Amino acid sequence: MQPNPSLKKLGLSERDRVVIFHADDIGMCQASLAAYEELVDFGLLSAAAVMVPCSWFSATAAFCRHYQAAKPIDMGVHLTLTSEWDSYRWGPISTRDTASGLMDEEGYFYRSSEEAQAHLDPAAAINEIEAQIQRAIAAGIDISHIDTHMGSVFHPALLAGYVQNALKYRVPAMILRQDRQSLEKTARDMGAPLPMIELYVQQMESLEAQGFPMLDHITGMPLEEHENRLQRAIEAVEALPAGITHFLIHPSKDTPELRAITPDWRARVADYQLFMDERWRAHVESCGIHVIGYKHLRELMRNS
Repeated sequence: MQPNPSLKKLGLSERDRVVIFHADDIGMCQASLAAYEELVDFGLLSAAAVMVPCSWFSATAAFCRHYQAAKPIDMGVHLTLTSEWDSYRWGPISTRDTASGLMDEEGYFYRSSEEAQAHLDPAAAINEIEAQIQRAIAAGIDISHIDTHMGSVFHPALLAGYVQNALKYRVPAMILRQDRQSLEKTARDMGAPLPMIELYVQQMESLEAQGFPMLDHITGMPLEEHENRLQRAIEAVEALPAGITHFLIHPSKDTPELRAITPDWRARVADYQLFMDERWRAHVESCGIHVIGYKHLRELMRNS
């Protein structure tokens, strides 16, 4: 593929390695917000995204309003159509109509992306996506981007709505640049019929031609393991290729609530500790990468 055109617009070369250090799942619970508050002040984290349907969204919005009054904050919307935990659940904010297909038999989002995509009505899901964006904006968050919890919007029936909302609100979306062959494979893997595959490929090619900022790579810290976090992070950064990488983490503080919610709590706590570690800061500053936030890409998009 040709080099990412956003690199030149950022004043960088095609060989530069650019990273967005991104915190997922903010507002999912109190522990995620408590971690985020400290990480913003520490300064290594460059972007994050809030889960609007979750119970700590309002507190997250209040923090954003308070903080951005004095200093810019880079907060997007982590578009949520799934609710994965056993006993801690959430559901749609736009409807309680079971015909929407957004809810399982318990009245919450389905636990997996596959279940959600199999049951949802596309129009209802796209309404839910926009409702979450609108609620974040109405709560005073200057949203920097949109992305997706558990990849649930990456489905042929939803992707166009995801992109249209990004264009409507003039924010970048977490979308990976791919060549035509890779785009076709992605569409097939998502279960798209043949006519939709070509439409999907044309949409993605058109986006970049219009100057829509896109990513080259997506990586991050695994939730399956928590040991040796600093060394794993160093190895991950050293292996980064040229281009723009979305590097995701799931930081939370160690609380009884977090331990009760999720079995991967150790990895989430390890992410928080990593991005509060001066050794990690020193390595990031010395390894020749450029750290940006999604607001840098939003500026490119709005100035093009």
